[in-house]
Amino acid sequence: MEVKLPKLGEGADSGVVVGIFVKVGEAVAVDQSILELENEKAVASIPSTAAGVVEKIHVKAGDRVSVGQRLITLAGGAAPAAAAPAPKPAAKKVAAKLAQEPVEDEDEEEPTTGPGNAPVAAPIASPSLRRMARELGIDLNKVRGSEPGGRITTSDVRAYLAKLAKAAAKPAPAAPVASEPKPAAVQIDFSQWGPILKKPITPLRKVIARRMGESWQAVPRVTQFDEIDFTKLGELRKQYAAAYEAKGVKLTFTPFVLKAVAAMLKQYPIFNASLDEVANEIILKEYVHLGIAVDTDQGLMVPVLRDVDKKSLLELAKELEALAAKARDRKITADEMKGGTFTISNQGAIGGAHFTPIINLPEVAILGLGRGALKPVVRDGKVEVRLLTPIAVSYDHRVIDGGSAARFTVDLVKVFENFSEAAVKI
Repeated sequence: MEVKLPKLGEGADSGVVVGIFVKVGEAVAVDQSILELENEKAVASIPSTAAGVVEKIHVKAGDRVSVGQRLITLAGGAAPAAAAPAPKPAAKKVAAKLAQEPVEDEDEEEPTTGPGNAPVAAPIASPSLRRMARELGIDLNKVRGSEPGGRITTSDVRAYLAKLAKAAAKPAPAAPVASEPKPAAVQIDFSQWGPILKKPITPLRKVIARRMGESWQAVPRVTQFDEIDFTKLGELRKQYAAAYEAKGVKLTFTPFVLKAVAAMLKQYPIFNASLDEVANEIILKEYVHLGIAVDTDQGLMVPVLRDVDKKSLLELAKELEALAAKARDRKITADEMKGGTFTISNQGAIGGAHFTPIINLPEVAILGLGRGALKPVVRDGKVEVRLLTPIAVSYDHRVIDGGSAARFTVDLVKVFENFSEAAVKI
């Protein structure tokens, strides 16, 4: 029995093996993690689709594997589920039919072969569900399974059909406007001028490059700059640092930033929105999920803290510390980096002042913070030394106007400088 790489998710068909958890001669159970695979921005565990004893391992750390490729061979146990033959064209009333007729699981398996009787990668689903999919012309390889190991359920098929029906109901898109083609890449032999080293681009770096490029090309962005007097916040942090350490967490400036930004997003919901270009709608989100840019050895990662507006400063400090550690150890999941409504990039610990952060699509704004510095400030006619921190708010000018951005930034400064001590107390 061969365990093959299952479908990884929408738009993903390969990954790089990071680590292998099993050895030859070791017993493996169904759904037991057999290896870790780096794909997109996360490292995911790949479960076994069968039970047995490991007879042979076909991959090693560093190998790139594709969907359907052999991972391990097992001796004994139950064989993994097989895929259905190539589907027929879907009928218009498939969605309604499947929604009305629930499918019960059966025990028997059905063998599947591709062209030339060659075995093909099998979607994980019950035989009865595969049979119904074949009768209705549904390609299960295109259905995203929600159960452990990517197993497909009847609900997953219904969701897929609803998506197809919605897409079919949309009007045909207008013909794209002709634009100049991108110049072909030119490879240069840099070794002709001296010694060089070559370093492969990692999957994570490819994703970062693609997403940043998409944002740069699609969004007409403007960046609003200002400075925040962090003197009071610095005093509060020092005053309560010991109490937070007693609770097992380090109190940094970032939880303060999270609380202040969450308050502002409730006051200015347009900054907590997204642009739906297909439906020509602005989506105003009633939840506040904040992404935090984390600098790792492999590149930038953005874990998301959910419902920030509903959590205490202590809860945010603990959650932030845990997520940042998972990101740096590459143990964070793809789901933990999805669903953000606004992103914060804090470079204060590294240094530097103002910068222009790139918007993390599909969000419409991002806050960047530089390193605070003691500066002379005139207050009430007197010169005082205050801790000033530079900030930069980049926003999507298709959704947010300059006046709104200016007011948002001014009020954000006020929230920071008048931070309530009651919110810091444990």
